[in-house]
Amino acid sequence: MRDITIYTTSTCPYCKRAKELFRKKNLRFIEIPVDGDADARHRMVARSHGRRTVPQIFFDDIHIGGCDDLQELARSGQLDALLTGATP
Repeated sequence: MRDITIYTTSTCPYCKRAKELFRKKNLRFIEIPVDGDADARHRMVARSHGRRTVPQIFFDDIHIGGCDDLQELARSGQLDALLTGATP
């Protein structure tokens, strides 16, 4: 199982939606809040190749994207395969 990291802000509804999907699937994730933390936001932007919106989601070092990208992976049935080691 890949490590899941999600960069978030406390008021973002998309962040809440992504975390809820992980919880429904009983997946553990590391949440990194970026509101008020310039260093964490800088790391997020660097890892996501310039994306500044939240959430930004990673499976190990693979950048998944945001909530819409995560939801599309779940709808298409690719999420479980990606989590267990398939490459995007």
